[in-house]
Amino acid sequence: MKEKIYFIPGLMTDERLWKRVIPLLENDYEIVHVPIPRSEDFDEIIDILFNEIKEEKINLLGFSLGGYIASYFAITYPNRVKRVFMVAATPGATNEAEIERRKEKFAIIEKEGFGLSYEKALSLVEETNKNDEDLIQTIIDMFNDLGKNCFISQLTSTFYRKDLFEDLIHQDFPIWIFYSDNDRLLNKESLKRLITTTHNIKMIKREGSSHNIPLEAPFDFASNVKNWMNS
Repeated sequence: MKEKIYFIPGLMTDERLWKRVIPLLENDYEIVHVPIPRSEDFDEIIDILFNEIKEEKINLLGFSLGGYIASYFAITYPNRVKRVFMVAATPGATNEAEIERRKEKFAIIEKEGFGLSYEKALSLVEETNKNDEDLIQTIIDMFNDLGKNCFISQLTSTFYRKDLFEDLIHQDFPIWIFYSDNDRLLNKESLKRLITTTHNIKMIKREGSSHNIPLEAPFDFASNVKNWMNS
């Protein structure tokens, strides 16, 4: 029987985030996509996941906001976790300046309407992927299909992020973080702390600016997931 990995997507992403990765992993593992529960309260979010997932001990992988949720789950219910993989994510809190910037997005939506434009989606991908029409369209479709209410709920939840660093570094199961060195959506303060502090978290850096690593670098991503599962 194949070992399961539970995949949690990020802000305004769904199972389409994994479409280039699953063919590279499905022969070895059973991939279970777990949508982010609709709540602004992380305690409620992880309790919903706790009750949804029946296995005694799980492999938990989270992308971006999903990576934070995976780490929150791991420190709250460590006895339920076998290993954790965070991609394009840190366990840090959202700083005040970033919270204000995100609140401004709500005002822009009210004024200009909801939706992700082609230009904005294009700005989110690496230079080498600017001609990948399927990639850009997938990012647009996920965002627009999930819709305004989902966006407001998920973005609001990020205002209430606690810093999980100290709790996370004291866990005794494998924790890996895979990120792009020039990802401008990552919390730089949290990343610096992870890089400069002694801990057991394995940090894997790739060169580039990609945030949507599962879509933009699926082979690199899948290779690291396999190594993590063998850890």
